[in-house]
Amino acid sequence: MAFYVTTPIYYVNAAPHLGHAYSTIAADVMARHMRQRGEDVFFLTGTDEHGEPVALAAEREGLTPQELVDRNAPRFVDLMPRLNVSNDFFIRTTDPEHKAKVQEVLSRIRENGHVYEGVYEGWYCPRCADFKTDAEAGDDNLCPIHKLPLTREKEDNYFFRLSAFQDDLLKLLDEQPDFVMPRHRYNEARAFIESGLQDVSLSRSTFTWGVPVPWDEGHVFYVWFDALLNYYTALSYARPGEDLTDRFWPAQFHLIGKDILKFHTVFWPAMLLAAELPLPEHVFVHGFLLIGKDKMGKSAGNAIDPFKIMDEYGTDALRFYLMREVSFGHDGAVSEEGFRARYESELANDFGNLASRTIAMVHRYRDGVVPGAELDADLAAEIDGLVGEVSEQLDRADLTAAGEAIWLRVRRLNRYVEERAPWTLAKDPERAAELDSVLASLIEGLRVVSVVLHPWLPESTGKLLDALDSPQIELECARMQAGRLGAISTLAALFPKP
Repeated sequence: MAFYVTTPIYYVNAAPHLGHAYSTIAADVMARHMRQRGEDVFFLTGTDEHGEPVALAAEREGLTPQELVDRNAPRFVDLMPRLNVSNDFFIRTTDPEHKAKVQEVLSRIRENGHVYEGVYEGWYCPRCADFKTDAEAGDDNLCPIHKLPLTREKEDNYFFRLSAFQDDLLKLLDEQPDFVMPRHRYNEARAFIESGLQDVSLSRSTFTWGVPVPWDEGHVFYVWFDALLNYYTALSYARPGEDLTDRFWPAQFHLIGKDILKFHTVFWPAMLLAAELPLPEHVFVHGFLLIGKDKMGKSAGNAIDPFKIMDEYGTDALRFYLMREVSFGHDGAVSEEGFRARYESELANDFGNLASRTIAMVHRYRDGVVPGAELDADLAAEIDGLVGEVSEQLDRADLTAAGEAIWLRVRRLNRYVEERAPWTLAKDPERAAELDSVLASLIEGLRVVSVVLHPWLPESTGKLLDALDSPQIELECARMQAGRLGAISTLAALFPKP
């Protein structure tokens, strides 16, 4: 089965921060898990390089927009291997192939009768690159996201007949209630549609940094129509000489932040309907990372540098923290203090210590060879249920529940050590068979948990599985089986305390 997952594409008018890492790691966990299941996976991320925010940022720095994006985009490209993400392609919306495909699809929408020429007058936020309705502007005429004054704009534009798709979008939500996830975001999207859709600007005529409108050279496409199409256009050129569209479209999951919900749950499906293209299966909307009570971001000046954390603690530690600290789909506070606390309690103490002492006991009591003894049936039943739970939860993009299911098993294995006390069994030669069963059960449980945990901690679990001489990470291997392991190696601390 094909599985296609995307992140938002990121603005290049500033350096990457923890919020960019958050969305990308979440998509990577899903992509890695699906590969473990044997699915045909494509994972896309990239940068959004057109529009007024980029043009304004370039002007402030005395650069051309192209110079700015060519300077900043590599920072995002370089972030991907640092995060140890397994994206199959990195799209830049200044790619000529992307621009050509945008022109093709939007020309098709025009040919289908969904575009007309008119004059836009209303409220606009340059930071969002978004035209705001009077309801969104409120009485104070402030951007509801950036809390900055909106500007009053008037310009000749081409319009997209968004209003014509109101009934179609409501029907979509009725027939596919998991199109927008989680449920509270579905309710938000539905309320926006039910409030009445207005036609929206398809083009801009007051600046030139964008994809040119092929039927009118005085216009460029409004950046959101250009940006949203990246999910579709990338497949046509991501692999040289091969068009992957039929193989992977439509996407199973678009992962986005809640600040761009309107575009992905209203504009995007309407565009696809207008172009007569299949719709994605799910749009999963996650919340904001907060510093205290405020959204973290470059404009707020409170962003945490992911590179600093990775330099000090390692990439796996950052990946784990972001997927554990905040309930996926909701806002949640993050901090360097919280990171250190979770690192010590869960990574170093729970998982790292479990791995170290389990392997050490096999070396101490059985000369580094895992006994081929019968496994503890009760423990095996608890551990073997993990694959099904995690698969079911990740099918709903519930990364928080999936991570908790894994951690329940990590804690169970730690309790098993204390309950069975191998150090006590080792003192009694008549209990050697019992000790063999305990050690074999522990090490096999550790192996299974490590396989399922691999998408979250690919580097650390890779080291651990190599030490067990069992590097296979396919989920079909994630069942406890007596006699699977033989001689094992020693292992340095996976998460040393600073």
